[in-house]
Amino acid sequence: MNLFATVLTYAAPSANYRGESAENRAVIQKITKGRFEYPIISPEAIRNALRETLRALGQPCNRTRLHDEDQLAVRFEDYPDADKYADDFFMGWLVAASEADRRKIFAELKSRNRDPQMFTFKRDSILRMNMAVALEPYRHDSVFTQSPKDATAKDIKSHVNVENSQLLHRETSYTAYQYPFALNLEECKAKPAWTKTLLNAVGQLNSVAGNHARSYFEMAPASIVVRLTPRLVAGYGSYGFTIKEERHAFPEVVDGIIAGDYPGNEFHLGGKLVKDMDEKTKKDLEAKGVILDRNPQRLLDALAAKLFS
Repeated sequence: MNLFATVLTYAAPSANYRGESAENRAVIQKITKGRFEYPIISPEAIRNALRETLRALGQPCNRTRLHDEDQLAVRFEDYPDADKYADDFFMGWLVAASEADRRKIFAELKSRNRDPQMFTFKRDSILRMNMAVALEPYRHDSVFTQSPKDATAKDIKSHVNVENSQLLHRETSYTAYQYPFALNLEECKAKPAWTKTLLNAVGQLNSVAGNHARSYFEMAPASIVVRLTPRLVAGYGSYGFTIKEERHAFPEVVDGIIAGDYPGNEFHLGGKLVKDMDEKTKKDLEAKGVILDRNPQRLLDALAAKLFS
């Protein structure tokens, strides 16, 4: 059995998903779709936030992001271990090691009473994700802010901040983002408690990318579409959310279920998508066996309990 899902966030101002800086201009990462550019968030950023959320929810994680370094940095507690660490179990790893390095690692594992024959230098991710893409194109909005002059007395200065006031230029977007993820539930059966927590973490995902001092943007679902199926593909466009007049819609799935294109009993729909439906559509979907819930977090918790009771 496989789980396929698409999450849609709430819309909010955002300036923190930046890939580069040009002088004092912070540039948002974008992708071209059709004739327009759309802001994006990398799956690596989402996965990193999920690691931190799993840790915050009490699950053991191997990798920790270090924030007070002169470059992007992480620290590992130990060699990868899918039985010991939830993030290793779901997200896999790759240990780039030469033949000499491999011998050293095997010796180290033996000294820690771990069987080297059970260790692998790479493991595919059970959690499959793709990048988050904005619903609205980037419209060349920018925000200018000014940092203050640093007038700290010279004899007590121990930092290297620029003394003069600086004009900061940030590309900004007001949009919601949607992103798909998938899980092989047969593989997840080995760690049911971790899988329940992972789904719970998706339901309250936050702190996905940098610049949090200036920009707060939640990646938790405003709406979510989930399909549980023995098939190996979702069978519909995984970036199918649209918004018209502030109303959430996923027409390919909703209309397709009603028309008989998809088995309704495989689908769970939650959040604003359900709140925005008219009563006739709700009744038609429920008649087809679709599970509807106005609260996406409650839907994910109920789904987790159903799958791993």
